[in-house]
Amino acid sequence: MTETETVRVAIVAVGAVTAHGPAAADLWAGAVAGRVAIRPVQHLPMDGLSTKIAGEVETVPDPRRRYPRPDGFTERALDLALAAADEALAGLPARLIDPDRFGVVLGTCNAGLLSGREWLRVDTEGGTPDPKLADLVTPQALAEALAADFGLRGPVLAVNTACASGANAIGMAADLVRTGRADAMLAGGTDALSDVVLAGFNSLESLSAEPAAPYSGNRSGLSLGEGSGLVLLVGAELAERLGLTCLAEVAGYGLSSDGYDATAPRPDGSGAANAIRDALRQGGIEPADVGYVNGHGTGTPKNDPAETKAIRLALGDAADGVLVSSTKSMVGHLLGAAGAVEGIVTAHAVAQGLAPPTAGYLTADPECDLDYLPNGAGSFDRPFALSNNFAFAGANAALLLARPGTSYTRPVRDTDDVVITGVSALTPAGHGIDAAAAAVLAGIPVGDAEHGMLLGRVAVDPEPYLTRKQRRRMDRLGVLSVISAADALRAAGIEPGTPQAAEVGVLFGTGTGPMEAMRKFVVPLLADGPAAADPGVFPNTVYNQAAGQVAMHLGLYGPTSTLSVGHATGAACVGYAADLIADRHVQAMVVTVTDTLTDEVVRAYDAQGALGGDDAFALAEGSVALVLESRASAAARGATVLGTVLGHGNASDASRSRRWDARGRGMERAMTAALADAGLAPTQIEQVWLAAAGLTAADRPESLAVDRLFGPAGPARHAPKRVLGEPMGVGPALSLALAVHGSGGPVLVNGSSLGGTHHCLVAGRNKE
Repeated sequence: MTETETVRVAIVAVGAVTAHGPAAADLWAGAVAGRVAIRPVQHLPMDGLSTKIAGEVETVPDPRRRYPRPDGFTERALDLALAAADEALAGLPARLIDPDRFGVVLGTCNAGLLSGREWLRVDTEGGTPDPKLADLVTPQALAEALAADFGLRGPVLAVNTACASGANAIGMAADLVRTGRADAMLAGGTDALSDVVLAGFNSLESLSAEPAAPYSGNRSGLSLGEGSGLVLLVGAELAERLGLTCLAEVAGYGLSSDGYDATAPRPDGSGAANAIRDALRQGGIEPADVGYVNGHGTGTPKNDPAETKAIRLALGDAADGVLVSSTKSMVGHLLGAAGAVEGIVTAHAVAQGLAPPTAGYLTADPECDLDYLPNGAGSFDRPFALSNNFAFAGANAALLLARPGTSYTRPVRDTDDVVITGVSALTPAGHGIDAAAAAVLAGIPVGDAEHGMLLGRVAVDPEPYLTRKQRRRMDRLGVLSVISAADALRAAGIEPGTPQAAEVGVLFGTGTGPMEAMRKFVVPLLADGPAAADPGVFPNTVYNQAAGQVAMHLGLYGPTSTLSVGHATGAACVGYAADLIADRHVQAMVVTVTDTLTDEVVRAYDAQGALGGDDAFALAEGSVALVLESRASAAARGATVLGTVLGHGNASDASRSRRWDARGRGMERAMTAALADAGLAPTQIEQVWLAAAGLTAADRPESLAVDRLFGPAGPARHAPKRVLGEPMGVGPALSLALAVHGSGGPVLVNGSSLGGTHHCLVAGRNKE
């Protein structure tokens, strides 16, 4: 990692589709007027629910077949994102920014849930689901569809920290611009209303029959909403050169974990306060510089008092002079899009020095004792504003936005190495990285034949890690993640549950997500409606639930985030964790990447033609964890260094067909970017760990790219997935763990999604 000059990041355009209307101007006008757009839902049945209202988008723009999909079906969450992107990019002249330097970070809680629901509906009715549905289910599928539609070939990533996703996505995208990994990023969030989500929150008894009244003594629950919000981020100096107007600047953002409960916030607000403090620290400002907080403000009995305490803990005496309001009181809770839509409102607020009110506020609550602007918008002079978003699984995010031209000083990026001090692996070869390494050395594919295809499953005893009672409401994704994270921490010399562990962050990744929980929750609804919703299963349907389980069971309260980048997930997670450490958010993180085999997952891959045949791969499940920390942190603990994360790079093919570029140009750009980030030439790489798993359409372009960059007789090439199977998002993390398990010079690790996103890592290994 090299030190870089601090780049100020400007929001130069915004787009939003909400219950207030089809444009960001509608959102801001409705918010500042305190207009409530939560009303009776028209496009979904509401029978059997405790409410009939939500922040529904009345008219979703026609996508005009801008992505491959079954006839007669559209993915509403993607349609909303495309509409918001149209607005955000409308004023940007074509090719003003190099598409190779222009990327996407999309936040979402439920991603293509409607596509997954349709797959399950057809399946349970005895039909054959259209394979195109599988291409629309995952978060990365939506991000890639967005990038492909606009031809954006820079970093393309999906963030899935539940209701904190939109804010996390904007913060991460700002980092990519700030560190020079991209010149421009389209970032934000999207989520759509569905009978599944409504039934889930109804089962938790969280919904209000009347529009939500955040912070008010008369509040009775939340109102759900839907929509999308996207911002266009550009370096402030570049924006000025290009003649782009800055609405606000992303001065910083903070992340934290409650490590407390699957759905409820930590009551004392301490976890959320850590995210706010982190945001202030990243911006180099004091609490007294903040004039407005756009609060998480859901209107639930537990969340609002916890957030009030968090604001007081983080801002101290300055909290009494800060204006606070909740956009959710007007458009509802937009889940993964909430942080982005509320960030757009906050950007307008700080630009104009005008804070929107909290609608529905009638009576004071002694536990909520801040200035919530119940009687209309309020003015403020301070040049900074915060936007808070807190989520299921205890994930917290806070965005710090600045008025254009405001002076602030961010911490200098740490030039210390980010090192790997612990690794663990659960693979079909056995429990531990040694078992995986031995299998690769033997070269004999592992797994068992099932239904004419080779599948690799993990066998592990959870009892030493989690009691039967603890596992009662966990799914397999969470169980495997806790086991691998605990192993990696102990290998690094950090005992779970200790004060030392409490400082560690959690970066979780999954390629396919919580498909076990999704089927278990959705199928009964299809037959019996909301009455069949299981409140014990619903929290496990969010992608970041395993991150919350890791934090809760192992006592980790540092920054947390969840990524889902298809088969490139493992590499993306390691790269993001290394950047969070270099940017001084945290000194150590455990990166845990897990995917599990379910019938739905196997059938979806089989429907794509990826399984069963000579031109196919063996599908596997697994979980890999790596402990990353600054070299100073490792030295202070006396930890053994296994390897060093030297650099990483991301690129996308941006193919409308959602397949690889046949010449491997995106992969070549990702490898080149990773080498440049590491400050190394191709001749200095000793080994390349390939993404190749047996699918010719993906493997051949990678081979061509490696040949061009290194020459046909270049460094040794390893393809561990030919032996251990294709473990989906786990693959690149497994390759990195295997690479640092050996010794020698620098290695390059490749990861690629089947949708044409490529993320590559460069690592140094222990020379002993």
